[in-house]
Amino acid sequence: MKWFKSGIIYIILLACGLSMIVPFLWMITTSLKSQTDVNEGNVGFIPIDRYQTYTMDGKTYRVQIVLHKGSHSIANLYDSDGNLAKEYQRIPNSKIQQVKKFKLHWENFKTAFQKVPFARYFINTIYVAIITLFGVLITSALAAYAFARMQFFGREWIFILFISMMMVPEPVFMIPSYILLDKLGWIDSYNALIIPWLANIFTIFLFRQHFKSIPAELFDAAAIDGCTRFGMLWRIVLPLSKPVIATASIFSVIGSWNSFMWPLVMTNSEELRVLQVGLSYFSQEASSQTTLLMAASTFSILPLVILFLFAQKQIIASAASTGMKD
Repeated sequence: MKWFKSGIIYIILLACGLSMIVPFLWMITTSLKSQTDVNEGNVGFIPIDRYQTYTMDGKTYRVQIVLHKGSHSIANLYDSDGNLAKEYQRIPNSKIQQVKKFKLHWENFKTAFQKVPFARYFINTIYVAIITLFGVLITSALAAYAFARMQFFGREWIFILFISMMMVPEPVFMIPSYILLDKLGWIDSYNALIIPWLANIFTIFLFRQHFKSIPAELFDAAAIDGCTRFGMLWRIVLPLSKPVIATASIFSVIGSWNSFMWPLVMTNSEELRVLQVGLSYFSQEASSQTTLLMAASTFSILPLVILFLFAQKQIIASAASTGMKD
């Protein structure tokens, strides 16, 4: 009976895993297909080129049917380079060969990347993400240390007020924020994209919970040795917090990378567009080109996947460290 229950659990987990990974695999495989293959309604996972050929005078041409006329067809013939070789040729249907060939269309990525200035969008996104990350780590470490290890009037109430702000959805404070940034003259600038996000409530909460789990004896010993509060933070707390710092960094980068509504509202010029806003404009320009859309989506999300693969051990260590007690 035990193996039966375990089998059911693994089947459920496998089904949940497949439900999450299958759309991602479909996106990648679609980005490697030809647009013709997609237009014909072939939604499988294997990129296959389907075309017709006709051999004339010892040379094989690709066929584009213009008109069917009984046992013959009127067609344009293309050479191996895709150039039009012969127009409106009358060829017998029996001589037309149906070809199915496995082919990966890597050129979709190059075409999508060059169609709009994705290089600029990547530079803007990376710049905003890095500056925001450093700001979040600094402000969160200082605030979390104060909430976790320092005693002052109203500490718990202030922290509860901070946490309550996590329940306020972004659209609620979008208009007041726009008015404030407009008064400061920061609309359509990097200041609007970076400065409001230099403090993150969730990261403060994450750091505070971890800082509280560090044994108090370490702080007592440091105080006896004459270590200042900042020295305790720098020499004791932060070195013991590498996993949680890595986790917070991942969350911060993902948040900046996937940010859409805020930069869409706060910026206007193309020079300041971040990746998600640029991808939205690209989807409008290439709405009928599914392969290019999937290619753009793939190379937009790929850096986050790579980042997670490198940092997954630190994230797991952060989760495990929450079990530490004083």
